[in-house]
Amino acid sequence: MKVLVLGAGVIGVTSAWYLAEAGHEVEVIDRQQGPALETSYANAGEVSPGYSSPWAGPGVPVKAIKWLLMKHGPLVLRPKVDAAMWNWLFRMLRNCTSARYAVNKARMVPLAEYSRDCLQELRANETIAYDERSQGTLQLFRKQSQYDGTASDIDVLEKFNVPYELLDPDGCVAVEPALEAVRGKFVGGLRLPGDETGDCRMFTERLAELCVERGVTFRYDTTVTELAHDGRKITAVATSEGLMQADRYVVAFGPYSPVLLRKAGISIPLYPVKGYSITVPIADAAHAPESTVMDETYKIAITRLGDRIRVGGTAEISGYDLRLHASRRATLEHSLTDLFPGAGDLGNATFWCGLRPMTPDGPPFICRAHYGNLYLNTGHGTLGWTMSCGSGRVLADLVSGKTPEVDPAALALDRPAGG
Repeated sequence: MKVLVLGAGVIGVTSAWYLAEAGHEVEVIDRQQGPALETSYANAGEVSPGYSSPWAGPGVPVKAIKWLLMKHGPLVLRPKVDAAMWNWLFRMLRNCTSARYAVNKARMVPLAEYSRDCLQELRANETIAYDERSQGTLQLFRKQSQYDGTASDIDVLEKFNVPYELLDPDGCVAVEPALEAVRGKFVGGLRLPGDETGDCRMFTERLAELCVERGVTFRYDTTVTELAHDGRKITAVATSEGLMQADRYVVAFGPYSPVLLRKAGISIPLYPVKGYSITVPIADAAHAPESTVMDETYKIAITRLGDRIRVGGTAEISGYDLRLHASRRATLEHSLTDLFPGAGDLGNATFWCGLRPMTPDGPPFICRAHYGNLYLNTGHGTLGWTMSCGSGRVLADLVSGKTPEVDPAALALDRPAGG
């Protein structure tokens, strides 16, 4: 069966890999010159199943007001006359209850855990390197209230048998020695030793090469303009290079998925949320992080990637605006220099932003959509890298008519609201 995958980010390429593994003829289309040049380009670098949580949770509306007023707050709202923005925000607020949070997280963690296992299997079977490390993630608490508020998260971790360590300052320094220099700035941390790190772009580029070796065709510099259909099925994809046809079609367009689907009469509750990162050459390895440190106060991840430090964060709700705002860079630099002074060469740092495809409840959409031969693999938000391999395998199972190892009902467009 021929399958056309639309999008060559980490989700599109992992979909192509597992579809090819299942024996399908696969072709990938992307408007960029190569793989992983948009949302997957410079994300925070975490593969963190234990931190796979919905943004919508109890207390978030109140916290959001505080974040908006902070100088280095993690949330930015740039209001627009955009019905999709306000509809998405309303849907997200409806999910900010304890009951819905619990259900939505229970839908996300199994996919993330499964994906981590798929990534490890892939790494064991193929020659693939991406500055990976398996040294866990440390969520660092600057305030005692943050440390004391871990009970609900720990309950979920225990429910899904996710290993964790609740650490005092000595324990934090033991796993991240560079924090000794700023010991007075934090009260403790929550460490997930099973989490991993790695460069998502490097991984995607290498996996795309392996896909080609398996017979997958990539068409770059090709813009998809429309999904043609006869009312029952997709008949072709209109592109800048003409019509392209297949037996099955997979939309893995990330934040641009709803734009394409809308033209085919399909509406999905997905909206872009912009994130920023800086990539900083390491100036002093002794003062750099060993793995990932999550600065809980500013919601910023500081990750060691080979001889670089990736600092990523911010949730900016501003539509499809890709402008780089200096104030966001200042926030990233503040978190890095406050916790790891002297670690990086900020003078040679690169500044980037990307759009995350966010659903209002948290879980992505991996499912068939409206037309009999159209499938979605999109809406992973900040967890595309974490969930990529598992999502690709679930998608390939669905296309192949197999029952996935993760409950597909939890990832469907028509999934019931939590609670």
